[in-house]
Amino acid sequence: MNKSQPIGIFDSGVGGTSIWKEIHELLPNEHTIYLSDSKNAPYGLKTQEEIIALSIKNTEKLLELNCKLIVIACNTATTNAIKVLRSSYKIPFIGIEPAIKPAALKSTNKAIGILATRGTLSSELFAQTSELYTKDIQVVEVEGNGLVELIEAGKTNTPEMIGLLQHLLKPMLDARIDYLVLGCSHYPYLIPVLQEILPDTVKIIDSGEAVAKQTKIILAERDLLNDNPEAISNSFYSNSNPDVLSSIISSGEQNYKVETLDF
Repeated sequence: MNKSQPIGIFDSGVGGTSIWKEIHELLPNEHTIYLSDSKNAPYGLKTQEEIIALSIKNTEKLLELNCKLIVIACNTATTNAIKVLRSSYKIPFIGIEPAIKPAALKSTNKAIGILATRGTLSSELFAQTSELYTKDIQVVEVEGNGLVELIEAGKTNTPEMIGLLQHLLKPMLDARIDYLVLGCSHYPYLIPVLQEILPDTVKIIDSGEAVAKQTKIILAERDLLNDNPEAISNSFYSNSNPDVLSSIISSGEQNYKVETLDF
């Protein structure tokens, strides 16, 4: 491994770009390669065996592209597959988990909501984390069925999305939550809509900043931080229609390319 190799990032679609943005902001000198596995989205409804197989496929492609570290920018893939990946490959992996701990510790009402996929909510890692930090907390878990599909279709701020979110959030509001944990890397793109629906007393937490900080820590520990800021490249690959991915990345980002790639 050398410092100039790129950071690899993968997700079940475009949602992990919310993680990429945090990494790029904190580590602007790093080359990045992002894989959007939109062809197989969403991962949240798949079996653990299917999620592991897809995660291995994505890992193999990023290794082929010479990455020095891999960020699993997907809660479902992290909670179901990271243990297998870490035992199978020498490259460092950074995972993403719902931010249950800070929400539980900060909650005044002792009630928090977790909006996530079925694959995340039913995983062993999620159960362990939840049990550890929410013993005296009411936790309202809601599967965000249909959200990823609408985001992947570019329908983030539409009447259909607003209606679905109002339906999904109702049990959380009935429980008077004061923190909403976003348990899917797609969901930060819903924050503007969520803020319109939720009362001001509810704070929204996602894991993007923590993932970026951990990425920097691991690269520094291994002396892999890139110290040459010249000609930085950010490559994004989709195995489906790249239009939504391109529209998300193009806002404010100059040095990038979005391409279709079969993986």
